[in-house]
Amino acid sequence: MNPSGQAPMRRILLTGGSSGIGLEAAALLMQAGHHLTLPCRDAAGIDRVRSRLGPAVQTPLCDLADLASVAACCEALLAGGEPIDTLVLNAGLQFSGAREPRWSAQGFELTVAVNHLAHQALLQRLLPLLRRGTPPRLVVTASEVHDPAAPGGRVGRAAGLGDLAGLQQGPGAAMLAGGERFDAEKAYKDSKLCNLLMARELARRLRRLGVDLPVLAWSPGLVIPRGEGGFFRESRRLNPLGQALFALLARDLLRLTETPQRAGALLAGLAVDPLPEAAGFRYWSNRVLGPGRLRFEVSQPSAEACDDALAERLWTLSAAVLGLDPQQGLEGLPQ
Repeated sequence: MNPSGQAPMRRILLTGGSSGIGLEAAALLMQAGHHLTLPCRDAAGIDRVRSRLGPAVQTPLCDLADLASVAACCEALLAGGEPIDTLVLNAGLQFSGAREPRWSAQGFELTVAVNHLAHQALLQRLLPLLRRGTPPRLVVTASEVHDPAAPGGRVGRAAGLGDLAGLQQGPGAAMLAGGERFDAEKAYKDSKLCNLLMARELARRLRRLGVDLPVLAWSPGLVIPRGEGGFFRESRRLNPLGQALFALLARDLLRLTETPQRAGALLAGLAVDPLPEAAGFRYWSNRVLGPGRLRFEVSQPSAEACDDALAERLWTLSAAVLGLDPQQGLEGLPQ
């Protein structure tokens, strides 16, 4: 992001802004004079945000593990009527090492509930405000692990949604593809694949309606913060020794990781910097070139992430379990 702060002020709603990459990005955006809304799961998250960013940031309560909380937050934002210039769907959780699934308030496996379903609910419900942005932009935080050919995607079971039998089942399915034993790492990979498919499907639906709206998905690379906070805090609680050894190898010895500060700067740039390319879907990946060397560039997602039929099916099934019409948020656009 341009540190001079000379870019026009943007109204930005960013999930996952109370810790990790999201908080680093939010600090830069606030410093540059942008207006921020950071939904927070609880009072502790609100206190953490305000202690770092000050009282000017808006911090509505929004627990992504509870679709009723997501709906209530969206209703309040819609009632307020303030346009959203950039919607950043960044929040994510991973329970690496967990042997049993955890469940959302509505009975969905927690990884997919937070990383995918809550974000599609936010996206569809808040599209009327985003469409009024000047100009509007969507940013979705994905991960290279969605791709079985990527280094991170080759470790363990590969991402794969099959025929989405688990999503068709609805609450109580441990895995999106259904009929599988629970695998926490694969659940995360699958949720990140969903992020890309959702982003591409929105761009396709908008393009079909003649609407120009940049949809930017991105992978920050492997980010392992030091200390107790940040993205991997749940994984460290579940497997502290394994996570410590992994951090020592990947971050400190092989130097294959990105810092939270640098990843936050990349996210802030995606949210506000001028875009060199035309509107539509783009996937940016922070690729490792060698020890201590990463390059952020437009990349090609996995073959499954580019499956238009799968993307449409995921969007439609997700809308159904969310109790939404697949066209919600797109009403009133030219046909």
